[in-house]
Order: sequence, then C-alpha cells, then structure tokens
Amino acid sequence: MTEDASADGGADRPLHLVFMGVSGSGKSTVAQAVRERLGWEFAEGDDFHPPANVAKMRDGRPLTDSDRWGWLESLADWTAERDGRGEPTIITCSALRKAYRDVLRRGGEATFFVHCTGDKHMFLERMSSRDHFMPPSLLESQLDTLEPLQRDEQGMDVDPALPVDRLAALVLARLDLSGRPD
Repeated sequence: MTEDASADGGADRPLHLVFMGVSGSGKSTVAQAVRERLGWEFAEGDDFHPPANVAKMRDGRPLTDSDRWGWLESLADWTAERDGRGEPTIITCSALRKAYRDVLRRGGEATFFVHCTGDKHMFLERMSSRDHFMPPSLLESQLDTLEPLQRDEQGMDVDPALPVDRLAALVLARLDLSGRPD
C-alpha cells in the first residue's frame, strides 16, 4: 500500500515477505507462486497455530488477541532465526491488525507485506470449496478485525481475482526482484 516506502529495508538485510489477508483471500496460493520464482524458504502460518487455536476455529469460534500473540511470536521467531543467518523468507499469515504486523516485523527489519484484498463473496466461495479448519462462518469476524496497511508500513495491496502468475509478477516487479534467489 505504501508506494513511497522502500522495500529493501537496507541493502545488507534479507527481505521477508508476508502474504496477508483474511481466510480465502489467496495468500497461500500467491505466496507459493512467488516462492517458486525465488526459491526462498517458506512457512505456512496455519502450521504454526497451536492445537487449541485450530480446535477453536474448527468449532466456529473466532480467535481473540490473546489466542494470537503466541502464534504471531512463533512466526516472528522463525523469521528472526533466518534473518540472523542472512536468509530471505516468505510466510503466510492473516496479519489482520497493525499490532499483529508489528510483532511479525520483529522477525526482520526488511519485512514487506503483500495484502491480498478483494471481494467478500469470492472469499466465501473459496472457503466453501476447500477442506480447511477455518469455516466460512468466521470470515465476517476476520473482516471486522482487519486493519488495512498503514502509510508507515512497507507493503502493497494485490487483487486475488487476478491470475496467480500475474500477481506473482506484480509482487516481483514492485520489489525489483528478477525471480532469482537472493
């Protein structure tokens, strides 16, 4: 979103891409397409949820902030470990609030958010057609929680209705990456 923000965070720092958005927004699909082009290490944020969070969502109960803090910290720790080794990363995470994104930024100075925004009905359709612990009934709570990227956050919005290859190309172009490993 922040057109004037520099995405590099410093030439000597590894870049960390966070594909964010509500459930069904296509963040995992777009992240995988970018990963295929860059070859960077990838983490699916859903895999970091503790079993209690997964059970809660499966039961149709939205997560609270207190449910999310440990999950977000584990993602930031995963990124920080790779940042310390100078390795760029790609993760997926809903990252719905600015405070959540602040936690994720602790993982690496050069963190860039790719927010998959779009039509609620498209998200519901996608959620209904997949096997996932997050039921479509929780989409509204995510939309209510969502805070768009702020001007002081490094990132961009993408429309997940576009073809995946086009979205990957847009992200790579915005970050001036040629599709080769860093």
